[in-house]
Amino acid sequence: MIMKLKNLLKNIHDAVIRGNKDIDITGLCNNSKVVSPGNLFVAKRGATFDGNHYITDALNGGAVAILTDIYNPFLKNITQIIHPNVDATEAILADEFYQTPSKELFLVGITGTNGKTSTSFLIKQLLEHQQMSCGVIGSVEYIVGQHRYPSTHGTPDLLVNQRLLREMLHNDCKACVMEVTSHGLDQGRVKGLYFHAAIFTNLSHEHLDYHKTMENYAAAKSQLFASLGRKEGLAPIAIVNCDSPWHQLMISNCQAPVITYGMDETADVRAEDILLHPNYSEFTVCYQDQKARFHLGLMGRFNISNCLAAIALGLYCQLNLHQLVAIVANFQSIPGRLQRIDNDIGLHIFVDYAHKPDALENVLQCLKEVEGGRVITVFGCGGNRDRQKRPVMAQISERYSSMSIVTNDNPRDENPQTIISEIVAGFQSKENYLVEEDRSLAISKAIDIAKKGDIVLIAGKGHETYQIFAHKTLAFDDSKVASNLCAQKKQALASTH
Repeated sequence: MIMKLKNLLKNIHDAVIRGNKDIDITGLCNNSKVVSPGNLFVAKRGATFDGNHYITDALNGGAVAILTDIYNPFLKNITQIIHPNVDATEAILADEFYQTPSKELFLVGITGTNGKTSTSFLIKQLLEHQQMSCGVIGSVEYIVGQHRYPSTHGTPDLLVNQRLLREMLHNDCKACVMEVTSHGLDQGRVKGLYFHAAIFTNLSHEHLDYHKTMENYAAAKSQLFASLGRKEGLAPIAIVNCDSPWHQLMISNCQAPVITYGMDETADVRAEDILLHPNYSEFTVCYQDQKARFHLGLMGRFNISNCLAAIALGLYCQLNLHQLVAIVANFQSIPGRLQRIDNDIGLHIFVDYAHKPDALENVLQCLKEVEGGRVITVFGCGGNRDRQKRPVMAQISERYSSMSIVTNDNPRDENPQTIISEIVAGFQSKENYLVEEDRSLAISKAIDIAKKGDIVLIAGKGHETYQIFAHKTLAFDDSKVASNLCAQKKQALASTH
């Protein structure tokens, strides 16, 4: 896309322009490392950086214009757009340059501590069953038509979001489902996007290193619902989990109609008569004067909750319960979300992304409900993240597991041994856990300890295919490691007979 700068600036009325406005702009960029010739560089100020320090790098990369909050008289032959609020101006420019793609797509935003990824993939499947090709912007990957890109953030920055949405339209997408994080909302990464539906899954202890309090955390997420109903031409809907005690706060400033879902008897879309099986779940959904029995090929109450969110969206899209029964029956599993690892040694092995206390407890409760063997849990905690949760994770693992094996997750810039010591401080008994810093060896120990019929949960990294240390990033995939170790154990067992 190419646009004249003067056309791009038509909705910017309070900026000072120094330089030529009759130039072609090939794109917007706020990272000097990836500037392309003809770009307008946005010099943003962050908590730990100042984009103005990177203007020279951006010019060397081919930038032809700069958006900044301070005029630099020493920059020659470059157009400067000076505005005191760079972030707000960036949002207007992005919407203009990419021509408001969110208005042309059926855009669904999902926020909450847990369940965002699973719910987004279920909704993608639901919409595509209705011949609505659906893109995804989330923590696993970005899906644009037939193209898949590895995710860098659960919610990328504003410019990336607008570009991805425009690319989706070029690739004949009719809809997009987006994970909307508290960071993304607080930092304006979805500013100006037109959401047709916003979904709240739940809220639990997480990201308090950033938000400081649960009230701040909840308030950040509630911004998604406050933004509904203020855009002309929309008929938006808020879909909230009323099993969460935070759901009323989410919609306290929401102007759109609300549909609640959950197991609570007050829910508009309610699940009852739940049966949990090792490989699937069954439940009855009640909505108004309708009832229907559902079969979901995913296990656990939390997956039923995620499915209810998708069902509520389907009802909003004018589907009836009996149509939704057929759609839900064909839902496929989600990578790294209670992903079963097939093996020939009689073990029930699961890989899950649970890296927060509430998520780990949900998964372990689920496994205890549907299986009968011992539970052996492998987990760690990420570095440069909320330290308060580390002993809490140990307490949860100890409560539900016969044995816990504490290992590395993504240590990042922290000392792995420090992280582990803060985790093990939460255990009540030294007999209930082992420490194995090497994650591959930890998984191997779990499989060696396990007997036929036992459950091994490998928690924390899920779909990730890497492990981040201070000075290196290693290729590491829990599911592949577990599969290979199972094959090795099978060979070892065969050789002894």
